[in-house]
Amino acid sequence: QGVIRVHLLEAENLVQKDNFLGAIRGKSDPYALLRVGTVQHRSKTVSRDLNPIWNETFEFVVHEVPGQDLEVDLYDEDPDKDDFMGSLLISLVDVMNDRIVDEWFPLSKTTSGHLHLKLEWLSLVNDQENLHEDKKGLSTAILIVYLDSAFNLPKNHFEYSNGECGAKKTKNNKYLKKMEREPSSFVLLTVGNKTQKSKTCNFSKDPMWGQAFTFFVHSAHSQSLHIEIKDKERDSALGTSVVCLSHLLKDPNMTLDQRFQLDHSSSDSFIKMKLVLRALNVEEPDPQRVKAGVNASKLGPMRVMEKAGNQQKFSSPQVSKVPPMSKDSAALESLPKKDSGEDLDTKDTSGAPVPSETVPGLDEAEGKQNPEHGPPSALPSGAAAVPTLPVLQEMRVAPSITSLGSLPSSCFELSSSNLDIHNGTEMPLGEIQLTVRYASVRQSLVVLVNGCRNLVSSSNRGVDPYVRIYLLPDRRWTSRKKTSVKKKTLNPQYDEKFEFFESLENVKKRTLDIAVKNSRPFMSQERKELGKVRIDLSGEDLIKGFAQW
Repeated sequence: QGVIRVHLLEAENLVQKDNFLGAIRGKSDPYALLRVGTVQHRSKTVSRDLNPIWNETFEFVVHEVPGQDLEVDLYDEDPDKDDFMGSLLISLVDVMNDRIVDEWFPLSKTTSGHLHLKLEWLSLVNDQENLHEDKKGLSTAILIVYLDSAFNLPKNHFEYSNGECGAKKTKNNKYLKKMEREPSSFVLLTVGNKTQKSKTCNFSKDPMWGQAFTFFVHSAHSQSLHIEIKDKERDSALGTSVVCLSHLLKDPNMTLDQRFQLDHSSSDSFIKMKLVLRALNVEEPDPQRVKAGVNASKLGPMRVMEKAGNQQKFSSPQVSKVPPMSKDSAALESLPKKDSGEDLDTKDTSGAPVPSETVPGLDEAEGKQNPEHGPPSALPSGAAAVPTLPVLQEMRVAPSITSLGSLPSSCFELSSSNLDIHNGTEMPLGEIQLTVRYASVRQSLVVLVNGCRNLVSSSNRGVDPYVRIYLLPDRRWTSRKKTSVKKKTLNPQYDEKFEFFESLENVKKRTLDIAVKNSRPFMSQERKELGKVRIDLSGEDLIKGFAQW
């Protein structure tokens, strides 16, 4: 969707965390952790200063808006355990719309402190004029690499010598058999000082990876993409390739989609990749638009359809104009947002979180469960129109699942038709909000599970819901996608993204099978299924995509 450039400038009036001999307050040593999705950066530590000045810049690729936010946590660095000093959650929807946000943001989950950030939204444009080298060392472009497959990899590094095949003879039969086994290969991709690693394809001379990677580019005219295919068993190189990014500039779309001859490999060994270069551009803000400014900060969790007496309060995640929405989704955008500052957790927290190893580009599901990071489902502030009665009726009486084929813009109501429910009726079991689109560059179907509302409890002890996804007819366990588990809630919020790497032609023949399930204890008699929905993708405009309940 774009790139967010974060200028971490300074903070003021931070809380004192250091104790001296258990009594006298000392000054803290603050640093910041900044996250978008699974990517995390750490600032430098400013010693003994409650008004630190950093003046550092960080850049993040943003894959989904809405769905990803900027999280900032401040910590006091200590020899034993770092103390939490406050946090901030910024709506990237507002930054994308405002283009530039330069504000002092009040920190949440702490008693005092403000953080000064300058945020720039960089659009991806097919314009070579924006590719001049930045004097400050900032990125001017991103390179998107779709790693498809390789052909005719040598079985081992003895098989080639200066491009000529000639297997080395050996008297040890056991070793010879191991050498003759087809390679288990992975790819190292490097641009500048950043290296990313693909998954491993076991025992194949024609491996299929089907993965996408992104790199920040400072100088497209001089930088190169370095590819090295390695064998996991012997850690030996099976082939290399170097692609100068200047080759992309010769194509009007700044795109290369082809097979590349591998060096230091067999003469008929190739790797197939699609490379897309896009310049980063800060567009001029719309002078007519009312800027969100400091209101881009998200302060608390979302409440979905709370029942208070006979009244129902509605609130819904703000849906951006990317991807385009259906009529029902547009109606949801106008629903009021509840002031949710009442649920802030002011309790001090434990040490700094340790980022786990995750797949690049996917939302950090488990990290977002940590209350220190701020609730990811929170809403940006700002007034919205009160819904009219027909809108409320439309939400309460969602079309049944059987009408999905004829009503592409209908709500996805969870159906009980396939479940073992002994109430004798086809009762609605709640709704699930999904964002679905086909990413042409990545050649993948992107499914963003936003959340559910009004689920029906199957247990007196409450339910711990999660969402399971198949792309039918493929029901293999290895192809299953699954969200994290949310504890004791009938309105879980996930904001988790999943990808199915298939051609658009194949996806059009498939059906999304989505089930909401209860993570029950082992040997429990509780019902596991809470509801399910199937979406026929043949009738949807997946390039435009849709975001709806």
